[in-house]
Amino acid sequence: MTGKNTRHNAFLRLVSGNVAAFGSESRYSLLTSKEVVIGRDPTCQVVLDAMMYRMVSRRHAVVRPLSSSTDNKFSWVLCDLNSANGTFLNGKCLSECQELHAGDRISLGSDGPQFIFEYDLISQPTVMTKQVKPLPSASKNNGHTYLKQPDSVSFTQLFPIISTGKDLTRKAYLIPGILTVIFVVLMFATVGNPQANQVIVATYIASAAYYFVYQLCGKQKPWWVLMAAALSTTLILLSPLLDLFIFVFRVILPGSLPSPQEPTTFTELLVRMFFGAGLMEELLKALPLIGAYFIGLGLPSPWRERIGIWEPLDGILLGTASAIGFTLLETLGQYVPNITQQVGIGAAGQLAGFQLLIPRILGSVAGHMAYSGYLGYFIGLAVLKPRMSWQILSIGYLSASALHALWNATGSINALLLVVVGVLSYAFLMAAILKARVLSPTRSQNFATRFIGHNK
Repeated sequence: MTGKNTRHNAFLRLVSGNVAAFGSESRYSLLTSKEVVIGRDPTCQVVLDAMMYRMVSRRHAVVRPLSSSTDNKFSWVLCDLNSANGTFLNGKCLSECQELHAGDRISLGSDGPQFIFEYDLISQPTVMTKQVKPLPSASKNNGHTYLKQPDSVSFTQLFPIISTGKDLTRKAYLIPGILTVIFVVLMFATVGNPQANQVIVATYIASAAYYFVYQLCGKQKPWWVLMAAALSTTLILLSPLLDLFIFVFRVILPGSLPSPQEPTTFTELLVRMFFGAGLMEELLKALPLIGAYFIGLGLPSPWRERIGIWEPLDGILLGTASAIGFTLLETLGQYVPNITQQVGIGAAGQLAGFQLLIPRILGSVAGHMAYSGYLGYFIGLAVLKPRMSWQILSIGYLSASALHALWNATGSINALLLVVVGVLSYAFLMAAILKARVLSPTRSQNFATRFIGHNK
């Protein structure tokens, strides 16, 4: 026999993500005396796996109890903790704390794990009590409660590929895996053909380096737009326009490159590299970005946003793609053939070519991609803030060119300083990406990444 009074126990139930996909669910009780923080940090009350939920910030959201002064009842409110990908309540991104009601759906990021807020109605005994079936046993570790999983094995647990659905392509890097297999087959197919094999290897390394930056940016941009930027830069290098650039920056301006036998001081070399490499090459690689901006102006929405440059993230994505085209042509068309000829035709020359190809392409993240991506940030920022566009573009162009010149000039001194400049260039690019994500007008729609799914 039980009484009429009931008490409400609130809890969160994880209904999507890896746990739900394997036929079970997790339930997290909400205490009336303590707030519950959700995130990837081990100190959170609800800890989500960092590898599975890359879109979740370290401290993503919090559920706080609120007590009523009149009837001593409790309610709960949901607040976002300035997460990188936002907190959504019933499909709407939170801009301030909101009270939770039974059945509300909480999503960490637009495509992240989802929770349902629910109540338990537990009757209070008055005269007699009856034995209740015990809840599943649980273990505690570092203050967190983990429910033990049942011993039965479901069909989806034995064949997980059946239940993963869209997660397989969106979260499991299926597409990069497929492309890797294709490139491996092409590498096997071109064994015995050094030139073709070098192109395949260089393209794969460049694609992997760019994918790293693309994931960091966290914004979708059509692949054909990115390839068009890289191809445009390659065509510019093969066109008569390159001769015009060389004439302006290396003949009219003091950017002539010294010969190996010509004695020069570091200051003189730095000035020459600033004009002949920094200013010239960064402007050349920025031409596809300028073209994309003007093409976008003439297109209707949503093609305008998909193709053009409307924010710093667009500039970074197109700038680094342009740098990939520049790096591939410069490496495969100039540096690798030169060193192969110097060492000699044969196995030794081919080995020397590969030894140069790999670090040049892989190091583009701290080289050409860093300078062009950094300049792309300023191009996008100038579009976002048109009133100060010329000041913004001037600072970006000069600073990117200075980094480029410093790398080229330092290479003639010693390797330790070259490492310092490379790390500095990489840091500049990463800082620009982080700031661009914060400034992005489409921040709540951008996909999450493994590397920067944390607070701003």
